Amino acid sequence: MIALAGYRVTAYVRSHRVYQALLLALALLTVLHGSRVPAGQEGSALADGAVLLVPVLAWAARSLLDTEPDRQREMSAVLVGGRGREVASGLIAAFAVCAAFAALAMGWALLLGVTQRPSDGILVAGAVLYVVSALTGTALGALTSRAVLPSPAVSIMALVFGYLAMLLLSAAGPAWLTVPLIGWMRAASLGELAGRLPELGPISLVWCAIGLAAYAWLRHHRT
Repeated sequence: MIALAGYRVTAYVRSHRVYQALLLALALLTVLHGSRVPAGQEGSALADGAVLLVPVLAWAARSLLDTEPDRQREMSAVLVGGRGREVASGLIAAFAVCAAFAALAMGWALLLGVTQRPSDGILVAGAVLYVVSALTGTALGALTSRAVLPSPAVSIMALVFGYLAMLLLSAAGPAWLTVPLIGWMRAASLGELAGRLPELGPISLVWCAIGLAAYAWLRHHRT
C-alpha cells in the first residue's frame, strides 16, 4: 500500500501535473506575503495562509488522484489486495503531496511574511492549522476526483463551490457546521488562535474525517 502511494506520487510528479498546483501556490504566497505583517500579527499571517491554501491543496489532491487511468486503478486494487487498500494508498499519496505544499507555505510565511519569530504557542497552532489545511484539501480534492465525479466541468465547479460553501458556512453559522476556516482567521486576528485551538481543532478534524469517509464510501459503491 505504501509502495503504491509512492508510485502515485512519482507518477504525479513525472506527469508534470504537480507544476499546476505549484505555480498556483507560488502565485498565492507571493501576493499573500508580499509585505511582512507587523509584530504581533504572526498568527494572522499563518492562519490566512492556511485558509487560502485549501483550494490549491484540493486541486493538487484531485490532480494526483486523476493521474492514474481508470483501468490501471482497477489493476492496482487487485495487486494490493483489495479496493480498500487502493483507496487508502491514494489518500496517503494525496495527503503527502498536500502536506509538502503546506510545509512550503508555512516556511514561506515564517521566512517572508512576518517581521519577528512567532511565540511557541502561535508556532504550534500555526503548524496544526497547516496540517488540518492539508487534510481539508485532501478530502475536498478526493471528493471531486474523477472516480467520484467523472465530468471535469462538474468536478472543478464542485471543488470551487465546496470551498466557497465552507467559507460561507463558517462565516455565517456555528463553528460546528463545517471546517471552521473563518473561525481560524477570526481567532488569529483577535490574538486567540492558540487559546481556541482546542475548540476549533477537533471540529476541523471531525469534518475532515467525514469527508475522507464519504470518499471511501463513494469509491466502494461507484467503482
